[in-house]
Amino acid sequence: MIEHENRVLLCRRAIEPRAGYWTIPAGFMELGESPAEGAARESYEEARAKIRTGSLLGVYTVKRISQVQMMYRADIIDPHIEPGPESSEVAFFNWLDIPWKELAFPSVIWALRDYQKVRGCDDFTPFTNPEGWEDI
Repeated sequence: MIEHENRVLLCRRAIEPRAGYWTIPAGFMELGESPAEGAARESYEEARAKIRTGSLLGVYTVKRISQVQMMYRADIIDPHIEPGPESSEVAFFNWLDIPWKELAFPSVIWALRDYQKVRGCDDFTPFTNPEGWEDI
């Protein structure tokens, strides 16, 4: 979850699944990297965002596709962004301008909502799937 000047970074997906929908920079870890290193790499690959990975925001489970998704808060080092090869567009959004109906995945919605709950807080317990969404 990358924020700059009270706006969050989103990427419009240029690849399937859900091409054309918005997401936060995210992806799969590569061999030999930590989750935080993977988050930084994916942020650069998708939005050319140079970040410093911060605290763990949440760990979300998507059982139907056997995924555990770890979402981090991050500080941006350089506010210059541009689409990487997996994104057709990247932008910082004010909270009220987030295209909620065009978000790619439920876990993106969960992470954004959880992030809003702890904006400005340094001490919190990382979030998990919202109640009722344990089995997606």
